[in-house]
Amino acid sequence: MSTHSHENSPSRFSVRARLRSFVFAWQGLMTLLREQHNARIHLLALVGVVGLSIWLGLSAQEWALVLLASALVMGFEALNSAVEYLCDRVEPQHDPLIRKAKDVAAAAVLIAALVAAIIALIIYLPKLLAFL
Repeated sequence: MSTHSHENSPSRFSVRARLRSFVFAWQGLMTLLREQHNARIHLLALVGVVGLSIWLGLSAQEWALVLLASALVMGFEALNSAVEYLCDRVEPQHDPLIRKAKDVAAAAVLIAALVAAIIALIIYLPKLLAFL
């Protein structure tokens, strides 16, 4: 049974239910950071990227691209972890199809991280080379 109660009908708006959804999301974020090593690595990279961006004085458009790319990486990391948790619950034993599902979810993180790295090179490399 789910711990996320749906006491209000979907057609009825409830401020309390909306606030509870933020609590559930926060719990998910804390679980992600507490239990997933790669999520902590991505968060550390984000802190470094923010520091570098401040130091280099990025434009608003550059900030938007960097933050969007970073959010996509973290978001895909969260979805990948959710797929892993669900797969492990559904089938704790090794299963080739479950393995494929996990691998594809991990590939989404890899794709997002590679694109984020390319965006970072496009934005940061010219600025860093200008210091030489």
